[in-house]
Amino acid sequence: MSKILIIDDNSDHRVLVTRMLATRGYEVYAAEDGETGLLSATDHRPDLILLDMGLPDIDGQTLAGILRHMPGLEETPIIAVTAWPQETARKMVEAYGCNAYISKPIQLAKFVDQVAALISKS
Repeated sequence: MSKILIIDDNSDHRVLVTRMLATRGYEVYAAEDGETGLLSATDHRPDLILLDMGLPDIDGQTLAGILRHMPGLEETPIIAVTAWPQETARKMVEAYGCNAYISKPIQLAKFVDQVAALISKS
């Protein structure tokens, strides 16, 4: 069973994504801010991190950089989940060491399949 960490300050989004992924058999952990996300990543060693780029305490770009340098998490796929325009998201994902992005608002019919495809690449 793959472990997924969701780091997102929007509680409705965290609950929705957690439910969608848990019903497909993923072990899901959720964090409401960057600091909690770092602790959860260290404790649970997820197979994939879904990272909101607009967090209140540590911006997603900085957090992605920190995660990339944490022992045992250097190769963990980080997926930016963002409302940025697609071209901006693509450039930022490359610049900050994320593996891909998923646009907000997420498309419910496609989201779990997008996540599954990203996990299978890792």
